[in-house]
Amino acid sequence: MSKVIAVFGAGTGLGVSVARRFGREGFRVALVARRKDRLDGLVERLAGEGIEAAAFSADLSIPAEAPALVAAIRDRFGRIDAIEYGPISGDQGFTAATRLDAATLEGLIPLLLLTPVEVVRAVLPEWTERGDGAFLLTQGYSAAQPIPHLSGVGPVMAAARNYLYSLNGELADTGVYAGTLTIGALIERSEIAESAALASADAEALANFPVADPDDLAAHYWDMYTKRDRVEQFHPEPPAAQATAG
Repeated sequence: MSKVIAVFGAGTGLGVSVARRFGREGFRVALVARRKDRLDGLVERLAGEGIEAAAFSADLSIPAEAPALVAAIRDRFGRIDAIEYGPISGDQGFTAATRLDAATLEGLIPLLLLTPVEVVRAVLPEWTERGDGAFLLTQGYSAAQPIPHLSGVGPVMAAARNYLYSLNGELADTGVYAGTLTIGALIERSEIAESAALASADAEALANFPVADPDDLAAHYWDMYTKRDRVEQFHPEPPAAQATAG
């Protein structure tokens, strides 16, 4: 039976690129997001490329629904081998730290922290029994490096990053892998790259942000999945890492 990757937060940017990259390696694909019409379009596009995919409409901001969602994917495909979790869209904008309040954080915590924890809990028994599996968490650069005027999602993602690091260490001898791709760029073809939410962010803080091709990011994920030799991959690499590599 061919392997399965579930893409949580599948969209026109990174999500479909991950689906396509893993699909080229023979993976079947479960696409998860809120808008079924958009998912159906992505399924049709992938089918045209010879990749078997199915759509699962779900609100990932409701952690309690994660176990049933995972069960539905497993019922459709018979197994789950890898998960990419990255449901960031134009709905999640930046907030300056001086304007941040508890209500804003409370609104972000379910999607960015609680649901990924519940997803892992739902798949971990299958993965540990099989001795294989991979959870790939997509993060923004502010999770690792706080950026003035671009707060809000950063503190919540930082908590998820902390969890991911602990998870990676605890699973090191089980055959199950947990890794995170931390992106310091706007992603081409994604909703958030063209989102009105960015207009409210500090323009100067975003002025130097590069733009990333989602196909390049998906290639990082395939490399992480196959090698499993690092907890975190940055794109682009931080300046210190670039200097060291040079």
